Amino acid sequence: MGTLTISTNSLQLADLVPYLNGPGKVRLSLDARKAIKNSHKNLKTLLSSGTNIYGVNTGFGKLSTVSIPESDQKQLQLNLVRSHAAGVGKPFDHGITRLTMILKLMTLSKGYSGVRFELAQQLLDFINHDILPIIPRQGSVGASGDLAPLSHLSMGLIGEGDVHFQDRIMPAMVAIKEAGLDPLVLEAKEGLSLINGTQVSSALGIKAVSEAENIIKTADISGALSVEASLSSRNVFERKIHALKKHKGQLASAGNVWRALNKSKIVDSHADCDRIQDPYSFRCIPHVHGSSRELFNNAKEIIENEANSVSDNPLIFSDSEIRSGGHFHAEAVAQALDVLSIAISEIGSISERRIHYFMKGIDDKVPMFVANDPGLESGFMLAQVTAAALVSENKTLAHPASIDSVSTSAGQEDHVSMAPWSGRKCLRIIENVIQILAIEILVSATTTVKFHGGKQPGVGTKKILDLIKQNVNLKQGDHPLYKDISTIAELIRSVKIVNTISRSIKLE
Repeated sequence: MGTLTISTNSLQLADLVPYLNGPGKVRLSLDARKAIKNSHKNLKTLLSSGTNIYGVNTGFGKLSTVSIPESDQKQLQLNLVRSHAAGVGKPFDHGITRLTMILKLMTLSKGYSGVRFELAQQLLDFINHDILPIIPRQGSVGASGDLAPLSHLSMGLIGEGDVHFQDRIMPAMVAIKEAGLDPLVLEAKEGLSLINGTQVSSALGIKAVSEAENIIKTADISGALSVEASLSSRNVFERKIHALKKHKGQLASAGNVWRALNKSKIVDSHADCDRIQDPYSFRCIPHVHGSSRELFNNAKEIIENEANSVSDNPLIFSDSEIRSGGHFHAEAVAQALDVLSIAISEIGSISERRIHYFMKGIDDKVPMFVANDPGLESGFMLAQVTAAALVSENKTLAHPASIDSVSTSAGQEDHVSMAPWSGRKCLRIIENVIQILAIEILVSATTTVKFHGGKQPGVGTKKILDLIKQNVNLKQGDHPLYKDISTIAELIRSVKIVNTISRSIKLE
């Protein structure tokens, strides 16, 4: 991983995703440094002119009518960070924390926050030393900023709270000293700028989008394996059929399945069978997967836009102009992740229906539950039950968080986004769908190996079958299935399945 340069320009999500998986170096460009310093100069000029500035020489929220004298303005910022560090629950994983700090540095670098360069430098040093504040994952409603989690992040910068550093959890001050740094002393507006913003919500969104992209592609592969193993038709995936619909996602999914099944002798073997049409969960793969693709693309664009946006309040435009707004409100992120949750849930739902199809047996070719000896053996009976349980969980988790709002701050913050919950539950849905797809791949791969073993699979499906056979014994009778499911889930999670088939066919 090279060094990431943060400037006043936008970055792509692909630039940020690697920091979810491990530490890396970050630098500030000259224009970013200049923007930060100029913004701070403007803030000082505004303060010296006697301008009332929310959260700088006034209180916060419902207390914004209370004036704060200059002698207390540093204490105001320290009190803000300490009092707002009220999160609960398990900590975010290291990748989310690391990316949150990078996103915070990105918004400050646009030059509208008024903070000193020393604050940006502290964030930069924490990122480059991989000092990661311990941030509880519950407590933000995704408006007026991700206040609680960002306060826990800020606590680390000032030498309070705990951090993860060099494979240990320790007091922040200890880590700061070990790294040869000094704790940050907050000055005017700096506590407010640190905790105002959508950076936690956006970090969750970036992780969800990154993992969902793998799911979208894996689903087409899993579907192709099931089409082949179930002796369903390849013809329904032909391009000229799907060109009649004006949905790019549908065309992409149909093309992936069509190419994966190219030269399949298993598919050819039943070309003259008396089955007129296959069930919707096979025939309509492009329609369902394709719709999810298009919603994914929309969510990705929204999350990328938010990551590159200014997310602070108030905003300093010049040495004579300051404006208040609501850029800390993460409604765009919340809605995008709620829609993504629905899209990924549907991927799991149709996958489970394909798994279910195998449980009934297929003509005289595949016995019930894909068991060697149905009755004596249960085959994949309970694997399908597990998939059904996960689908049911997803139906609950996919309920939109963004349509729920609980008024906070004595009614001043009367509509909130709930974006962090949108992100956290979207990640839970994604993990559930990984397990569902793993079960589908296990069932369809076993069916092909056991009952169609003498026939040539498709160009793409053969590569996946070979990969699965290298990692799982597909010829066993009844045995504990959880290890097989876990193994294939990790092949999905690590992107090995997508990467393997991509070497043989074009995968959109």
